[in-house]
Amino acid sequence: MIVYHRIDSPLGTITLQANDLGLLGVWFMTQTTQPEALGAHTPDHPIIELATRQLTEYFQSGRRSFSVPIAAKGTDFQRRVWQALTTINFGETWSYQDLAHAIGQPSATRAVGTANGKNPVSIIVPCHRVIGKKGTLTGYAGGVERKAWLLKHEGTLAI
Repeated sequence: MIVYHRIDSPLGTITLQANDLGLLGVWFMTQTTQPEALGAHTPDHPIIELATRQLTEYFQSGRRSFSVPIAAKGTDFQRRVWQALTTINFGETWSYQDLAHAIGQPSATRAVGTANGKNPVSIIVPCHRVIGKKGTLTGYAGGVERKAWLLKHEGTLAI
């Protein structure tokens, strides 16, 4: 059974979607990658409750890591990229090239960028920590202004 719940955050409303295996998605309202069918609405699902608690702690007290199980759907390549994203520590940034090296495909920078952009689990799978090779803020499905806020919140960007 797929369920969802919406929570408020300093960056606007966030939609959480889960099943019994784990979190399927974390989307800002403006993201176009959010599916139309979200499932049944409930705040009373163990994965939703855990994600809500950990995201609240992240925003309020700077939680540095997440332990919510992830069950996001994607290709094998996308899942490898998303798994590598989870190894980028709070307060660190990587380039797309760094990410390509991390998955053992140093020439796949563009494909890594595409997979990064399709990450359905914003913040918890920290695709916002990937920046351009020269330190530039590149696209973010949640909006570059949110990416900047998240990096500032984590202490990696001075604005």
